[in-house]
Amino acid sequence: MKLIRYGQPGQEKPGVILQDQSVDVSAFGEDYTEAFFATDGLSRLAEFVQAHAGQLPAVAASERLGPPVARPSKIVCVGLNYADHARETGATPPAEPVLFFKSTTALVGPNDNIVIPKNSTKTDWEVELAVVIGKRASYVEEADALDYVAGYTLHNDVSEREFQLERSGTWDKGKGCDTFAPVGPFLATPDEVGDVDNLRLWLSVNGQMMQDGTTANLIFRIPFLVSYISQFMTLLPGDIISTGTPAGVGLGFKPPVYLKPGDVVELGIDGLGTSRQELVAYTKS
Repeated sequence: MKLIRYGQPGQEKPGVILQDQSVDVSAFGEDYTEAFFATDGLSRLAEFVQAHAGQLPAVAASERLGPPVARPSKIVCVGLNYADHARETGATPPAEPVLFFKSTTALVGPNDNIVIPKNSTKTDWEVELAVVIGKRASYVEEADALDYVAGYTLHNDVSEREFQLERSGTWDKGKGCDTFAPVGPFLATPDEVGDVDNLRLWLSVNGQMMQDGTTANLIFRIPFLVSYISQFMTLLPGDIISTGTPAGVGLGFKPPVYLKPGDVVELGIDGLGTSRQELVAYTKS
């Protein structure tokens, strides 16, 4: 299945994509929350959709898409997980995964605006494959790790490089700004994706291709990442793991290139659709 959430921010309704037609499943009675995933929601939803085939109302193409998962407990990200990206930033490919967090308040829909933070001069882009956890995971064995995956989605790990790298402390302060986690357009269950280790992922800025890579070049693959992260924290249903970005980020250019108001970022991954974000300046609300 392919799961969507649509409607105005904070008022999203659940839906699914059937043969390229989005339909509303509000009658199912649940949003795509931690509780949904924890109670075998995917199987129950599939049964509901099958039982109501041809009866579900269509979702208009003009509807705004929200993130396909309702507020997760955490967004765990993996840094420097492509060797070419590590090299372009002057870093040594890590011996074990580099972890950081994005704030859940950074989460927005796939086509929502990205707000350049107040005092930012180095806002950057990163196309990433994200994994959504399907059940509580603690001290998971690598051989069993894929049993804990509900599905996959597209993520732009937007980053403010000065906040991230030039201000004291952790990377998190350059990663969790509002709107810095556009996710979607949909969550695809594993059967919809095919070989997750061989997906093309790309990103363009104002029509110019900046990133064009493949998940075949991940240093640490998904089963290892799920197992590894679960050694340090319990992953809850609906949690998001973002697996890293290939070469081509703004920081890697000489001189670096950063986003400015009016820029348009477009990105996609094989089988996971595309998204589009326009950059806007911060204004006090």
